[in-house]
Amino acid sequence: MKNVIHLMAGIFILTVFASCGSNKDLQERAPAQFNEVFYTYNSDGIQLNIPVAVIQDERITMDAVYFHGMKSPLKKSEEKPNLYVANFRMGSGDMVMDEDPKKEYGNKPPQLPEESPFSIDEDEAILVFTQNDKMRYYKLTGIVEKE
Repeated sequence: MKNVIHLMAGIFILTVFASCGSNKDLQERAPAQFNEVFYTYNSDGIQLNIPVAVIQDERITMDAVYFHGMKSPLKKSEEKPNLYVANFRMGSGDMVMDEDPKKEYGNKPPQLPEESPFSIDEDEAILVFTQNDKMRYYKLTGIVEKE
């Protein structure tokens, strides 16, 4: 009887901890009004561009994005104030290879893959943002490639 009580208590505690860790839900409502989201390939890898039409800067912070099996922080463009950019290094740029390791110092390694907390298609991304001090997720769809 005592073992059954210990087993039930253990299962209860595991259930509580498991439900806390899986409290990641996609938001139905967009944190901002987005224009057409697109990506381009450059010498370093992929650049994802998220143009924002309207956002409440005082309540929402755009943090990161999952795209094509990688995660990258979002940065506000200096040239265009309503554009957020994420860069994903693919390791395809020119690398210096030399006997002297000091000459290879500037080489950037490719970005490591990082799985998205949600399943997404090739034309989708998961936007990670903070709203009222809580981390939230939103799925961006219909992302197109531009040249």
